[in-house]
Amino acid sequence: MKLFKFIFIFCVAISFNSCGHYNFTGTGKIDAKTFQVNRFQNNAELIEPGIERTFTLKLQELIQNQTNLNLTGSNGDLLYEGEITDYRITPMTATADQKAAQNRLTITVKVRFSNKNKETDDFEKPFSFYYDYDGSTQLNGPKLTEALDVIFERITQDIFNASLAKW
Repeated sequence: MKLFKFIFIFCVAISFNSCGHYNFTGTGKIDAKTFQVNRFQNNAELIEPGIERTFTLKLQELIQNQTNLNLTGSNGDLLYEGEITDYRITPMTATADQKAAQNRLTITVKVRFSNKNKETDDFEKPFSFYYDYDGSTQLNGPKLTEALDVIFERITQDIFNASLAKW
């Protein structure tokens, strides 16, 4: 019976110890206390008003929800900045009468990430994702909101993974 208790306590101790450097979001130990997300400018050729604000807020929200970092307006340990470089709608498939049966909205965001405490983590790179929709549908109102939600959810998660989860 004593051997069983010892083995049980040993297994529990090992389990807790092995999870010490990880959390449920997949990040390791983050050597920072604050983060800053500067407003992303919309420099795309085709302009959709307001998407730069929506994207900035989505990125801030994701980092706040998945870390214990505090959002700051200036001098953050981690800095995210950049611009929306592409907002493009392209036909994907055509019908027999040469009309688009399906369209694709693609958004590309160029991100500059800086970590004051670990400069080797710094990067500048583009992140892109798309949303396919029926060619007979106008992409506005609730349909545009749905498309932006899908695209920004993926892009912000990719940015998070590249900057904090190191995936």
